[in-house]
Amino acid sequence: MEESFHHMDTKKPIHVLHVLGGVGLGGAESRIMDLYRQMDRDEIQFDFLVHSEYDMSVRKAQFYDEEIRSLGGHIYALPKFKVVNYFAYRRAVEAFFAEHREFRVVQGHMTSTAGIYLPIAKKAGVPVTVAHARNAGVVKGPKGLATKFFRRGLAKKADFCFACSALAGEDVFGRKAVEAGKVRIIHNAIDVDRFTYDEKVRRMAREELGISNKLVLGHVGRFEYQKNHPYLLEVFAEVCRKRADVFLLLLGEGEGKPAMEEKCRQLGIADRVLFLGNRKNTEWYYQAMDLFLLPSFFEGLPGVLVEAQAAGLRCIVSDTVTKEAQAVDLVSYMSIQEPAERWAEEIIKQADYVRRDTAQELRTSGFDVRVQAERYSRFYRGESI
Repeated sequence: MEESFHHMDTKKPIHVLHVLGGVGLGGAESRIMDLYRQMDRDEIQFDFLVHSEYDMSVRKAQFYDEEIRSLGGHIYALPKFKVVNYFAYRRAVEAFFAEHREFRVVQGHMTSTAGIYLPIAKKAGVPVTVAHARNAGVVKGPKGLATKFFRRGLAKKADFCFACSALAGEDVFGRKAVEAGKVRIIHNAIDVDRFTYDEKVRRMAREELGISNKLVLGHVGRFEYQKNHPYLLEVFAEVCRKRADVFLLLLGEGEGKPAMEEKCRQLGIADRVLFLGNRKNTEWYYQAMDLFLLPSFFEGLPGVLVEAQAAGLRCIVSDTVTKEAQAVDLVSYMSIQEPAERWAEEIIKQADYVRRDTAQELRTSGFDVRVQAERYSRFYRGESI
């Protein structure tokens, strides 16, 4: 690639490498992209190291590929870690950092293997390594146990430990590390302006979806165990029993989607649930909703919940979700151990309220990405965060 000669400036940007499972449409990925768009990219440039089934030449493009490249970022790949390929994985990481010496900071959002790749990066001469905890919980079964095993002692293997919430910090780094002040809590921030409540957009979105005069419930999340879609659909079926004018919008993709479509048919609610897939303009759909539901088994600090509050939505969420995610007084916490009918009653009780512009409240609460971008920029430059 030829060097650009604007201003005849030879000062190269600081390169920050974000290590992730992939750059599809997920929570961590969306938050990093929000930050990336705000960065002065002449000064700080993000690159991405993802985990792929195959080498880069045959890797399928993911949701953010195109945007990353348009912003000047590079995407590199490691083989997927499967425990049995531990030594091959280590060798691939060593080869990568032997070849790439340009990174000032390596920020590992994939904490299951950060205990492997961060020490290798450090040994290869990367000045600053960061382990970033973005979830408070692991999936059930052998995969979850392996994650816990490989995370052991992670707080000692990174120069800095970041977490999106105290809960995520404790889960990934251990309570001792949090209590000793080794973990910095940096809330997931969003582009507040993008989601601010807009009556005109709401009307247009509802017309387009054919749900203008309906009670519209919504959820944004991948179809996977953590998000607890089966329970969400049972709750919605109970709401349908009580009200005839109700619809559910589901944004997201994932392996579990066909099973949930089948469950809708079994519950007799298929004509009331709109599976909208992944959308670039999620802000449009938050405007269309009346209530946001998040009955997850576990979360870090869910960005979707912050987005919903930025759109002025009342939210009913699982009590396993950290209270730190409550930016404004629109969030109610309920147990997912409760019968679905209890959630349905609460939904109907809360359905009638006046929507308001919450942008300023979110900024004050520290959830605006512009403020976070300044904070991260200082850190990447080597100043205190």
